Amino acid sequence: MTTLAHTLYSRSFPRTSAWLRDLLLIVAGVLLLAALAQIEIVLPFTPVPLTGQTFGVLLIGAALGSRRGAASILAYITAGALGLPFFAGAGNGLRILTGATAGYLIGFVVAAYVVGTLSERGLERQMRTSLLPFFAGTLIIYACGVAWLSILVGSLSKAIALGIVPFLAGDALKLVAAALALPAAWRLVRE
Repeated sequence: MTTLAHTLYSRSFPRTSAWLRDLLLIVAGVLLLAALAQIEIVLPFTPVPLTGQTFGVLLIGAALGSRRGAASILAYITAGALGLPFFAGAGNGLRILTGATAGYLIGFVVAAYVVGTLSERGLERQMRTSLLPFFAGTLIIYACGVAWLSILVGSLSKAIALGIVPFLAGDALKLVAAALALPAAWRLVRE
């Protein structure tokens, strides 16, 4: 099956070569994630900020598919590591890749790939199945983020308290928003 972005792009620009289409979609994903990273709420009791990134990762994976979604997240991480102010709070540089949020960034890549794979199978197109890819992506982000954070703070229970618990309500809202947005977008595309 094809992804939402591929379908929309192919309809809008039918004569564009595949490599140019892929490049433009990947760059669009990078810019979307960089913008959503700037939606940041710093919580004083945790080194992990609340951002719009997880929502962006879920949408990018679903809309771009496994390969383009993961490539977009990798390009985002590379751009931020090389100095562009793309990370949360306009952060940048290699220090982010060893800090408290490094595990989440790795999780973003894996989550985009998994969400993209599930979306390529059509799971994000129907309301009854759309939660599955986004729930899986959220769990992957948490698992990777907390695994790394537990190394930094010296305890899995402390990492869970700092890296998951404060974000459950917000991430549940992001998950539901993504699960509502994609089927609605597919309905518009079919009309």
